[in-house]
Amino acid sequence: MTSTKRNLMHWGTGQALTPGEPHLVSTLVLEDPGYLHALRRSGLVGATSVVFLPGGPSDDAGPVVVGYTGSLREAGSEISISDSFFLQTQDYSTSEFMSVIGPTSIRIFNEADFELFLDDADRAKDEGQFREFLIHPAVRLAELPALGAGIDRDGPRHRLYVTADGDIHISPTGSAIGHAGDDLPTLEKEWARLNAESDQPCAVCLAKAVPEARRAAELASRPWLGRYHGAIAAQQDLLTRGESDFRVSGFGGRLVRGLEEVENPADMVTADLPLLLWTEASAYVHTLWPSRTFKVEHRAGQLVEALLVHGSMEAAAQHDDRRGLESVTVFFAKAGVRLTAEEAS
Repeated sequence: MTSTKRNLMHWGTGQALTPGEPHLVSTLVLEDPGYLHALRRSGLVGATSVVFLPGGPSDDAGPVVVGYTGSLREAGSEISISDSFFLQTQDYSTSEFMSVIGPTSIRIFNEADFELFLDDADRAKDEGQFREFLIHPAVRLAELPALGAGIDRDGPRHRLYVTADGDIHISPTGSAIGHAGDDLPTLEKEWARLNAESDQPCAVCLAKAVPEARRAAELASRPWLGRYHGAIAAQQDLLTRGESDFRVSGFGGRLVRGLEEVENPADMVTADLPLLLWTEASAYVHTLWPSRTFKVEHRAGQLVEALLVHGSMEAAAQHDDRRGLESVTVFFAKAGVRLTAEEAS
């Protein structure tokens, strides 16, 4: 059940952990089990696919078919699998008033939800205050590629949602990209066409919830949203480790006084750089892909923060001890972690 849960949660977020088969869809959710045969005939479903199907599992050979009851497309709904795993779907607007009692997918269903999401992100950036429901380890925000988390490179190969009338979507809140019976190249062509009409990543999976012109404009004005999503994931990781009362560098302040004054800090626009967090006792360096957390002393954290903010060894060395900077760089390089944007070249 753990792998099933992980699979379904990543279907909801829109972020694939690993690349799937090039000619198959990794995960599909169907509202009507009658479309499974059409999907198999069109080549979308194969032996490595996972299909979530209303009712019981199918006897068909090939894909992993998981039966479910309930709904994934309505706010306040819930699905259950084998009476042992329950996933709630909640709208963003009311999530702060709800108690998290298990795995929860929080969705943007309309512009009001989107507006609140942006307000919360701005507050976190300016004041360092993150919504408690967002950083709860059991919660995942859905449709991350459409909310500034990065480019969705896999699209239809990662996930599909097939409605009761046979229309095929990326997500329950997305625009249709085909119909049951269409093959994968047809779906990918339409998905690419719709995305090409916007200057921001993933114009598809929130198309029914937020006007694209509004979404694109808001994301363009917040190039740091990728870091915001990373900060949420980092805090979830620390909470599972029993840590508390932590701050996130770049959100409401820095561990090192004075770094707040650096213009255009590199770590706020380079989403795949590690994040620095700290408590009164320790500092933590968190990487997203793969998810890893390193616990270090405050002094090491200060050196890491200088490199992350300045973006290069030369710039950081103008403000901190070069020998110390080189030492932490070597330490993290041995662990496969880069601390500056220049290390990617």
